[in-house]
Amino acid sequence: MTRGSSLYVEDLCMSFGQGPQEHRVLDGLTLRVEPGESVCIVGPSGAGKTTLLRCLAGLSRPTGGRVRYGDQALTEPHADIAVVSQDYRGSLLPWLRVWDNVAFPLQGRGVRKAVRKARALECLEAVGLPDVGDKYPWQLSGGMQQRVAIARGLAYDAPVLLMDEPFGSVDAQSRFDLEDLTLQLRRQLGITVVVVTHDIDEAVYLGDRVVVLGGKPTAVLDNLTIPLGPDRDQLTTRADPRFAELRTRVLALIRGEKVPTRPTRPSRPTRPEAAHQ
Repeated sequence: MTRGSSLYVEDLCMSFGQGPQEHRVLDGLTLRVEPGESVCIVGPSGAGKTTLLRCLAGLSRPTGGRVRYGDQALTEPHADIAVVSQDYRGSLLPWLRVWDNVAFPLQGRGVRKAVRKARALECLEAVGLPDVGDKYPWQLSGGMQQRVAIARGLAYDAPVLLMDEPFGSVDAQSRFDLEDLTLQLRRQLGITVVVVTHDIDEAVYLGDRVVVLGGKPTAVLDNLTIPLGPDRDQLTTRADPRFAELRTRVLALIRGEKVPTRPTRPSRPTRPEAAHQ
C-alpha cells in the first residue's frame, strides 16, 4: 500500500548570481513522481541534479516555477519528506550512539525518549542492523553507517525518501546490498523513492523511471520507463538484454550521442548461473 502524495515539478528554473554573472542551472524543468514510485535522476556532472533534489526537499527555493507536494507548495522542509545524503560520515554524530543518531530527528517532534529508542531499534532491524544500537558510528563499516543513515530516514516515518548519491562512498558489494535494501524497503513500506546518482547501471536497476538531465541550462532530455518489473536481483536483472539496451540509451543521452532506435524487446529471464558462464 502506497503512502503520501505526488511530487510535482512545474517549469522549474534555478539561477545563481545576478546580471552578467547570472548562471542558470535549471531551465523549465517539469516532471511528476507518483506515490510509491522509484525514480532515478541522472545526468552529467554540473547538470543540477543535487540542486533539483534540494528543491524537492524544500531546502532551496527555485528562481522560477514551483515544486508541489500534493496541493502544497514546497518552500521549506516538509514532515513527509526525508533526505539521505552521500556523506554519511558528516551526517552521523560521532558522539551519539547509533540508536540515538537514528532517533535524533524525532526529538524535534517532541517524541518521548523511550518511544524514540523503540522506533530507532525497529528501523535498525529493518535495515539489517538489529544489534548495533549501542555502538558508535565510528565502530561501524562504511556500508553499515550508510544503513544507519537510511534507518534515520525511515525513523522519521516519511512517505517520501530522497537520496543524493547515497551509495557512492561504499565498496561495490556494499553498494549492491544497499541497492537491494532500498528496493526491499520500498516494497515493504510503500514509500516513494527519488535517487540522484552518477551510476547509470544503478539508475536502471533501481528505477521505475529514469529521468535524464542534460543541456546548458539543464532540461529533461528523456523520461524513460524501465520495464523490468518489481522483482529484481543483481544477477538476473543485470543479465537481461533489456537492461543493457536501457543502459546504452541513457549513456548515449548523457554523452549527447545518437540514441539507438531499436525498441526495447521483451526477453525471458536469464538464469542467475548464466551470469557466471
